Amino acid sequence: MDRRQVLAYRIAEHGLHRTTPDVAGLAVVRAGLQDSMRDTALLALAARLDGPVFLEDERLVLAWTLRGAPHYHLREDLPEAIRALIPLDDADAQARMLWQRKEMAATGLGASEVVFTAAAALREVVTEPMTKGAASTAVTKRLPPTFSRWCRGCNATHIQEQLMRIATPHAGVRLVSGASPATLAPLEGRGRMRKTPDPAAATAVIERYLRLNGPASPGEAAEFAGTARAVVDRTWPSGLASVQVEGKTRYLPADRLPALESPPEPELVRLLPPLDPFIQARDKALLVPDPARRKEVWKMLGNPGVLLADGDIAGTWRTKGSGAKLTFTMTAFDPLRPALREEAEAEAARVAAARGFEKHAVTWVG
Repeated sequence: MDRRQVLAYRIAEHGLHRTTPDVAGLAVVRAGLQDSMRDTALLALAARLDGPVFLEDERLVLAWTLRGAPHYHLREDLPEAIRALIPLDDADAQARMLWQRKEMAATGLGASEVVFTAAAALREVVTEPMTKGAASTAVTKRLPPTFSRWCRGCNATHIQEQLMRIATPHAGVRLVSGASPATLAPLEGRGRMRKTPDPAAATAVIERYLRLNGPASPGEAAEFAGTARAVVDRTWPSGLASVQVEGKTRYLPADRLPALESPPEPELVRLLPPLDPFIQARDKALLVPDPARRKEVWKMLGNPGVLLADGDIAGTWRTKGSGAKLTFTMTAFDPLRPALREEAEAEAARVAAARGFEKHAVTWVG
């Protein structure tokens, strides 16, 4: 398979042809829809649904889940998503701390014990909606000092950020959608805290990733799940097909092979927000082969949105709001045909409307 065919498959699997009429039918929602930046989830849905888009849907719930990032899940899917996050062992719990692994190791306790001790404290504290800051202050007082750090920005000592994020779902705590500052609340009808690993649930997370962003490697799936490659090896799905992509061995659920072999033509234009599920695929070199262009798409800080045109990532876009007007700056990697520019400008109008702006303007660069 060459990259163009793989991208055509992913475009269809992500629902970017707008053939799925309802949010509950989108595979990107069933897998967990990240919402880490302003309006990311809203605009990801706007790129996929034909009609009004809103996140005030009782079927959706927001929680810190994959990689400790906020994700929207269907309410019926959230219990399995939380079970998938239960560490298989201390190595798994340690890996899920990501950039704060040293801090977890410094507690002198087993990593799983640290996670569930923090979760128990959060469960006791968050019995009604409360801001993240208030919850952090209250939880920090209940935990050993080694679970916390001095935060210069907050001018206070509080629980390690990533520890709080990975412990919160186990505590039966969600995020309040649209709240600012970030607000936590108890999950409705939360049962007892579960500590027993569920390998089948962990396998389901990997399989969903392979369906959405396959063919992919175990290492890419591990990065998406926020754990170590060794953990993914233990929860690797069965029933996969081995596929050669640009000379590399990758994997896909066998029942998706027909769709990969004959995907619909990706003759569409979409404006995808930063951290859209399509660009959350971990094989960045496949998505954007040119290293200079990759640096424009994935930056250390402040990623732009992505212009998807004719089955490829064709450029980037940014916005600036002023009053009732949203101004777009679109940068094309290569000159675009006038028809594609017109479609991109129509998509800009869609983005502006989804964000509640009455007017918009588009400026092209390149």
